[in-house]
Amino acid sequence: MGEIREGARLAAWGVAGVVGLAVLYLIGAFAFGGAAWITAPFRGEVSQRENTVGSGEFRQTTYEEFFDLCEAVQNAEGTIQALQEERKTASETRTAQIDQSITALKATRIESVNDYNSKAAQEHRAPFRDKDLPYRLDAGAKRTTCTN
Repeated sequence: MGEIREGARLAAWGVAGVVGLAVLYLIGAFAFGGAAWITAPFRGEVSQRENTVGSGEFRQTTYEEFFDLCEAVQNAEGTIQALQEERKTASETRTAQIDQSITALKATRIESVNDYNSKAAQEHRAPFRDKDLPYRLDAGAKRTTCTN
């Protein structure tokens, strides 16, 4: 029986020693800058959020950028429509020019839609999109509405 008690006592001291070392390690980590290392990811996210939210120039620029991108899509659509109307009465030479212009405007429109959607999906920009603007624009739509 004495050997069992002695073994239990040694096991208890071993567990207490491991716990003691863990406590000493934590105290040392916090005392010598380990806490900064441990909390770095959290502090970095908070710092980034505060930096973004705190920058008035960024907020204003991003807010206006969404309107500008949506307006660029609408401008391309309007120009395409005007060229299609002109095409009905245009000469053969002018028709070829109009077709080239329409193709280029369609590509520009798709690029603007993709740019808008890309920026609307970015976490640091999305909060600054006006609530009346659509979440995403549809590249296949004939008409884009920039207000909901």
